[in-house]
Amino acid sequence: MTEDHESTDEGDEATGYEEPERTTFDHDPIGHSHVWGGMSVGDLADQYGHAGIGAAGVHEAVDIYTEMLADDDCTVFMSLAGAMVPTGMRQIVADLIRDGHVDVLVTTGANLTHDSIEAIGGKHHHGDHEHPDLDEREFDEQLRDEQVDRIYNVYLPQEYFSLLESHLRDNVFPPLADKDSVGIAELCKQLGKANAERNEQEDIEEDAGIAAAAYENDVPIYCPAVQDSVFGLQAWMYSQISDLTLDALADMTPLTDLAYDADTAGCLLVGGGVPKNFTLQTMLVTPGAYDYGVQITMDSSSTGGLSGATLDEARSWGKMTKEARNVTVLGDATVHLPLIVAAARERLEA
Repeated sequence: MTEDHESTDEGDEATGYEEPERTTFDHDPIGHSHVWGGMSVGDLADQYGHAGIGAAGVHEAVDIYTEMLADDDCTVFMSLAGAMVPTGMRQIVADLIRDGHVDVLVTTGANLTHDSIEAIGGKHHHGDHEHPDLDEREFDEQLRDEQVDRIYNVYLPQEYFSLLESHLRDNVFPPLADKDSVGIAELCKQLGKANAERNEQEDIEEDAGIAAAAYENDVPIYCPAVQDSVFGLQAWMYSQISDLTLDALADMTPLTDLAYDADTAGCLLVGGGVPKNFTLQTMLVTPGAYDYGVQITMDSSSTGGLSGATLDEARSWGKMTKEARNVTVLGDATVHLPLIVAAARERLEA
């Protein structure tokens, strides 16, 4: 046995194997999250910090977002893509604007379309994404015949688009058609003004919403792909019978100035697409970059697409500072956005 043991030692020496000099791993052990009845959302976010994978990412997002909002010198840019308004995230965003937690909003024409529909009395409804007796195509053909539009498991009766079209033609577009040209941000401002006034005049039960909150709190809304929406389609149609002219480049200077003048800057990116890139690219023509970044996306970074690109990747472009605190949360924004916002608010109010 002794000879065998000595032979093994010699074999180890012959292969060059050495016992590793390992740092003791006691610095941050994985724990186990606890849950209990009556716990707050902040408690839950704290418990996520004991865990790994997605829970750890959400915990870090709450930390970074709280620090971003607590920094009085931080200019907060928020991008909002995807079906956030029709799926029920509208009030969260409007309240963030009213409470001074958003300095710049970049969003889609679709979200502004659905926001306006609710502001003037329309509603989105719970529905199904499948039918027990029909295949998906047959089911959607039936909805077409019934004049109901489907967004996964959300329904929108088409008559609400008619309501919106009348509102735009009567209250939003006419004042802008008297000018030589207007930027899209000015169009969004007029939309917010008209939504707020209509909501109050008709005593609409639903809140006046995102565009109205932005108008009332002097928060600019940038919508770089406004043409890709019913809102944009209606603006184009109105331009055929009036002098309404939109200048897409007019927004670039004021948006870049906001980024340029920011002492520190943070971004909350909900979804990807044009709003995400438009928000991030503002830093390419300024001396600075984002100091904080939280993004929520369902897209993978491995495809190379913008929507799934991590904020670490954005650092390579100079969109994030080298020292920036940033995290990417993979998952459904309708789940993660309320949790992150609620936990951060709880910490700020503690």
